[in-house]
Amino acid sequence: MPAYRNIRLCDKSCMCLYVCPTGATDTENSIIDVSKCIPGCMECVKACPQSAISMLPLKYPSPQNKNEEVVKAQRTLAKSKLMQEKIAEKILSDEAASNETKLFAKAYAKSCRRMAEDIIREAGYLLPQSKNVLKLLMAMKENKDADFPSDALILLLKQLEEAS
Repeated sequence: MPAYRNIRLCDKSCMCLYVCPTGATDTENSIIDVSKCIPGCMECVKACPQSAISMLPLKYPSPQNKNEEVVKAQRTLAKSKLMQEKIAEKILSDEAASNETKLFAKAYAKSCRRMAEDIIREAGYLLPQSKNVLKLLMAMKENKDADFPSDALILLLKQLEEAS
């Protein structure tokens, strides 16, 4: 497991520089050089006063199998959240809506989007190691909606195919 630095938490106190035996930490660009990092060393993780450094696995575990009824319920809930997001976005575009209403609608739209993403991730669709991702994208390819970015989807599927 190589180390990873969260630059939002890092205050560049540079404690990691003093303890890293290989010089993999670099505060100039806040990137930890994975090729120099000793997997499992964790000296930088222990030394960081902001807890800005953590370890990342080189290989992610396979997702657990989900009961089809649970996945179906998750999909239904995610669709519901996405519909609620669209409704909130319509309120945002309504010129007659007050600023307070628009502020609430904007926050609600973001909340719905995040909830839908979490639900979809739980269903096993946003994990890079999941075969469900490919199944979902292939199913989306059949979407004939004018607003749907078919060209981008085809490009993404081509890149995934080349990577595997």
